[in-house]
Amino acid sequence: MFNAKGFTLLELMITVAIVGIMSAIAYPSYQSHISDSRRADAKAALLGFANAMERFYTENNTYEDTSDEDGVPSIYAATSPVDGSTPYYNLRVAASSTSAYTLNAAPINEQASDRCGTLTLTQTGARGALDSEGDAVPDCW
Repeated sequence: MFNAKGFTLLELMITVAIVGIMSAIAYPSYQSHISDSRRADAKAALLGFANAMERFYTENNTYEDTSDEDGVPSIYAATSPVDGSTPYYNLRVAASSTSAYTLNAAPINEQASDRCGTLTLTQTGARGALDSEGDAVPDCW
């Protein structure tokens, strides 16, 4: 009798099929987790930005002059993450006056297709998210 060692083609094909099915299930879940963690970082950056706005107000008694004409902040980082790594959100002052402001975190790069779209935060602490058409998206904060 011949005693063969190794795998048959059928066993190998079944293993490849199982790995393919597991990958098809795991990869979208992984991508969703990555997107959620980037969004959480943008939320933290918006809150840090709001703290910088409040410090500026304490010193100057106004929220004006905290950004250039395009809304790029002059008192805080312009992108999230704020550590200077690959940016996934642009931080902007959408509107500011003597007594009010609205901050935005707009997704860019790989995050641009995020279901939550642009995250917003106002001086009252009101939080929101707007999709690409400007409609409110629930459950993003």
